Amino acid sequence: MSVIDDLLQSFHHYIASRSDPTLRRFVEGVDWRMDERTLAAHSLPVVDYLKGLHRPADAAEGVLFSSLVGACGALHWAQTYSIADFGADFLQKYGWVELFGTRGHFASDEVAGGFLVLGPDVHYPDHHHIAEEIYIPLTDGSLWSKDSQAFLPRWTGEIIHHPSDIRHAMRTEGTSLVALYLWRGGPLAQKSIIQGRKE
Repeated sequence: MSVIDDLLQSFHHYIASRSDPTLRRFVEGVDWRMDERTLAAHSLPVVDYLKGLHRPADAAEGVLFSSLVGACGALHWAQTYSIADFGADFLQKYGWVELFGTRGHFASDEVAGGFLVLGPDVHYPDHHHIAEEIYIPLTDGSLWSKDSQAFLPRWTGEIIHHPSDIRHAMRTEGTSLVALYLWRGGPLAQKSIIQGRKE
């Protein structure tokens, strides 16, 4: 089994181990027997922040985090935005990998999932998209805002649910963010719409 196969298995096991009703509804009916795509490994500067983090103390999140770190060198890391969107510093501290979906390491037309990494002292501004979304942080201390409300700290293992087209934003301070994500119910490769900016 490759490290990427192991990561998909760890991802699935982690999701299956959670009893949260919102998460259960979100993944209901997903076929986890996904065909693998051949994607070339592609790294980004933000991967160095991932490698420098300690494994979460919580057992379930720790196993998934270790699988991600073990596979990070074989994964195709990507960015949605350009310097024109958020600036060069943001791009040095931002990246994601789609483990499965319409362009991920495994093929799925019904759901996308993977991992977002933000380095320290990053503000990911208000944005929205058609797809419904779930995030689960694998690190503590990041700050999250939904529907233009105040930023609140979120912790390892918390379920963060964004309904379709609701505005949301994230912020890190001294600690990087690593979070699992799931998208469903909209275009799985849509570029998020940045609040207040015309596309």
